[in-house]
Amino acid sequence: MAGKAAPLPPGKTHTKLSRQQITGFWGAWTGWTLDGMDSVIYALVLSPALNELLPKSGYKATPATVGYAGSVLFALFLVGWGLSLIWGPIADRFGRTRVLAATIFVYAVFTGAAALSQSVWQLGLFRLLAGIGIGGEWALAGTYVAEAWPEDRRKMGAGYLQTGYYAGFFLASALNYTVGAHFGWRAMFWCGLTPVVVAFMILFHVNEPEIWKQKAKAKASAGASSLRRIFSAPYTQRTLVNTVLLSAAICGLWAGAVYAPTAIIQLAKRAGIVQAQAVRTSSLGMGLLSLGTILGCLAVPPLAERFGRKPTLAFYFFGMLVCILLSFGWAFYLPLGLQPFITVLFFLGFFGGNFAVFSLWLPEQYGTSVRATAFAFTTSFGRFLAAAVNFGIGALVRGMGSIGKPVAFTAIAFGIGLLVIPFATETRGGVLPE
Repeated sequence: MAGKAAPLPPGKTHTKLSRQQITGFWGAWTGWTLDGMDSVIYALVLSPALNELLPKSGYKATPATVGYAGSVLFALFLVGWGLSLIWGPIADRFGRTRVLAATIFVYAVFTGAAALSQSVWQLGLFRLLAGIGIGGEWALAGTYVAEAWPEDRRKMGAGYLQTGYYAGFFLASALNYTVGAHFGWRAMFWCGLTPVVVAFMILFHVNEPEIWKQKAKAKASAGASSLRRIFSAPYTQRTLVNTVLLSAAICGLWAGAVYAPTAIIQLAKRAGIVQAQAVRTSSLGMGLLSLGTILGCLAVPPLAERFGRKPTLAFYFFGMLVCILLSFGWAFYLPLGLQPFITVLFFLGFFGGNFAVFSLWLPEQYGTSVRATAFAFTTSFGRFLAAAVNFGIGALVRGMGSIGKPVAFTAIAFGIGLLVIPFATETRGGVLPE
């Protein structure tokens, strides 16, 4: 049962981590880093890949068509990410580490396969299949760290873990600045095969968390029914609320990851910068965004402990709302908007650290027998909703001939999230439920 947990015993702080806990964390962090790298590779190569593949698929590669096709392909990726909810019940039944390794293997193989694409539809298929693995990695990595680390280190562990995804942004940007600029977009997807090594490392060197082992006898009842149980008392309201909040957070991906590189390239070209240098400028801009997000993730645990989970998430959501409007609704339309856009992008990155709130908060709301299922469902189902929204954004991009205002409209999602946060469950001061 995941009710209000008892407070920590007085004086229990700074428990020393075992070698296995450290190894497991770095395995999860590295997998999450390469997950971030793989997911942002598509955004970085969106423009050159579609400019090559659209004519091969019978379409003209105009800016509006590139924006629309990119939106449709991202919607397919989100559908795959939504399907990743299947990993949760599997992990609750069979364990965290083996399933975590499987998610990494899946996204790595299909990211690499995207390099073989000869049409936009082949690229879309590979991105859908990669999304199934990418979406599952976060749920399993977050669940593993929450259960494997001691209580007094768990909260900071969640913040540290979330930095991995955005370190992956930085890594992808560095690869695009070097490998992508010299060898093209297909080489970038080939780089996405590297996480296979991490999958095998986790499979053979990381043990299951003790808390899960202790609950292993209950896994028969937690397996097929775990999805039903997260919609039963006492979880019903928190599952629904968390799903809405994650859906809102996911809408920030359009501004913070998917369209930001393309926007920088367009602004750079508007400023008279040639294509090759525009691509490098895009990489530098995404690197700055990554730095901001890493700082935002590290700030989450102390803020959440001092002010509570709900006020912290509200702070980050409000920041996202403002920065999306400033970047895509204002700076993007300035005659010399490149520098203001990249400046705002740093702060957009900081508030993009809102995902670290969920890494810390979601495990605290559910018992061990359904924790992975709840994490996977709430972080994945919203992507089905986001995929539907994405088609609307794609239509607006094609109709307006610009990515600026359509992406700026995603700020509305954070306004909805701010209205829903008061209905969430506050867990500050408690311990991880058994």
